[in-house]
Amino acid sequence: MTRAAFRRARRPEHKQQRREAILDAARELARTSGVRNVSLGAVAEAVGLVKSNIVRYFGTREEIYLELAAEEWRQWADTATPRLRAASGAGEAVTVLAETITVRPLLCDLLGHTSTSLEHNVSVEAARTFKRAVITIATELGAEVAAVTDLNEREGMELVAAASSLAGTLYPAANPPPTLIQVYAEDPELAALCPVLLPTLVRALRALAAGLPTLRDEPSTFKDEPSTFRDEPPARRGEPPARTDEPVK
Repeated sequence: MTRAAFRRARRPEHKQQRREAILDAARELARTSGVRNVSLGAVAEAVGLVKSNIVRYFGTREEIYLELAAEEWRQWADTATPRLRAASGAGEAVTVLAETITVRPLLCDLLGHTSTSLEHNVSVEAARTFKRAVITIATELGAEVAAVTDLNEREGMELVAAASSLAGTLYPAANPPPTLIQVYAEDPELAALCPVLLPTLVRALRALAAGLPTLRDEPSTFKDEPSTFRDEPPARRGEPPARTDEPVK
């Protein structure tokens, strides 16, 4: 389909092609420039559309990247699942999670931006769709982890969630921007402290996996405390939530 035809596309299959073209462009730009540096205008230019046409398919730049993040989660799970089924014990399960996520730099980059920016400028429906997708995938992977370890399925999911959270946190430190690369080049001592993503992630996850069964038997700190959400009646629509703190005197 020519660029002119692409701009005039009206049929459902053409609209789907346009959505996929937008996602492909955003994906490639993020891989080459980093998620932080990609603007909606850059995506529009790469696809050959104006920004107002882009927002007909994705309300914001962040919605584009939330959808890509959900795709990356699914691809991570598809890669990790067969390896988890061949694993034995927590050590091997941790290695599988760490190795399969660190070879997906786009996923790690997206994970680092998900809670800090990508979930902030999106519609409720986009946020709901993303959260449901991620929770479903994490639950599936958690069950696979539980099947080959001493962890239960909930703990397996917590380990998967920790892997994603740590990968998103460690990735920018392990892949510093140009300014820090120059700093490290001039200061080898400082450079030696820069974390290497895979071994750092493996060590952290092994420590967590070893502690989860122990924590299972520990009484919850919050066990006997009333839940605000459970014990208080919900506010009526349009009313501000009830204050639980005392007024300052």
